[in-house]
Amino acid sequence: MKTSPKIPRRTFLSQTAVGAAALGASSLASLASFARAQSAPEKTAPAGGEAITARAYLQSILYTRDEVKQWLAQQAFPFAKYSSEFGWLLRNARFQDGMNDSTSVYTYGPLDERITINYRDRPCRLNTYGNSYTQCHQVSDGETWQETLAAHLQEPVRNFGVGGWSVYQAYLRMLKEELRAPAEFIVFNIYDDDHFRSLDSWRNIRVVKHERFIEPTLPYVAVNVKENRFEERPNVCPTPESCYQLCDLDWVADKFKDDFGLKIMLAHLNAKTKNPEIAYADTLRFATTHGIATRIDTAASLSQAADEVHRQSAFFASQKIVEKIDVYAKAQNKKVLFVLSYPPRSVTKFAKERVRMDQPFVDYMTRRGQPFVDLMQDHMEDFAQFKGDIKAYTTKLWVGHYNPRGNHFCAMAILPKLVEMLNPKPAPYRAGPAVMK
Repeated sequence: MKTSPKIPRRTFLSQTAVGAAALGASSLASLASFARAQSAPEKTAPAGGEAITARAYLQSILYTRDEVKQWLAQQAFPFAKYSSEFGWLLRNARFQDGMNDSTSVYTYGPLDERITINYRDRPCRLNTYGNSYTQCHQVSDGETWQETLAAHLQEPVRNFGVGGWSVYQAYLRMLKEELRAPAEFIVFNIYDDDHFRSLDSWRNIRVVKHERFIEPTLPYVAVNVKENRFEERPNVCPTPESCYQLCDLDWVADKFKDDFGLKIMLAHLNAKTKNPEIAYADTLRFATTHGIATRIDTAASLSQAADEVHRQSAFFASQKIVEKIDVYAKAQNKKVLFVLSYPPRSVTKFAKERVRMDQPFVDYMTRRGQPFVDLMQDHMEDFAQFKGDIKAYTTKLWVGHYNPRGNHFCAMAILPKLVEMLNPKPAPYRAGPAVMK
């Protein structure tokens, strides 16, 4: 019997932990790994007063030709497969990553959607888009929140979620799938790191490369809050063969030398390694260009300025994408329910400190005046009825991502506003006895 590989916790498909600000645990690991490499005896550490360069950092994250070959051949990094349109899609898999160290089964259909189980023989009017919290990573096919909803509503719910995806990637997929498998109603899920992901042109610039998952180039957006600029950009590696360019330092250095995410990483890296004033001027120009008025004269202020640029740009990008989704839905006579989802660390921080990193985006969604599901508030209301501490509470619902109980919680939190949106109402909510045909 073939044994399913056991995946270490906290390494699931871009589970980027948003830390004190925009940077996550994986991003910080990238910085720490690079800093250690630069200070090793066999490496040349930056001379006194010399900032760490873009070229040096990019050299540290280059892929090997064998890694690219294995990735394209679907013989390594078993979560995903290359996609010229989206960066990556998912593929059938079995991983020992579920609750109680159980094996999760992932099965995908002809549209690269996670398979529909409940009521799959009936017409579908509900499509869902988003990230790994939409895909429902770390549970088997029948344990997703979509399947819970389908069982309750007595109609199928399609799952087009992909782990690690940005708001922008999910939007692009919506445009494609609504042509191939249209639905009148859409649930669009946004996870708290998804805002930042939309700005990534090459995810491994920001997120440390894991042995089981390359996070490659992807379609992204370039923004400038000060100039109210929002530009859609395609995948910079649009063919399988072009992915080998990610092994070429000269090509990578030229292609990404002005990359937004790279500038953010370099600012944090120079702050972390305490490289001095020469790095401050570059970040100050960068911040000023993006409308951030600040003074940068310490390592802390260097990192804070980069954080502020990153945050404002990320939420600005998501707002613009939400507006594009609204325009599309109105033109196509569709209705959209947005859902905001969170990892246990964000829920824990909010429970203890009443501070949430995405408050500006939540305020924006509230000002829109349209219903949306804020799972943070739903968790706080649920936690208020819980007798244990916040660690016990999150352990009950998450195993990295939601466990089956967590997905049930998610489904029930979405249900009231979803039923309100659906017209005609699902069979269980119609007046009179429901008749099965």
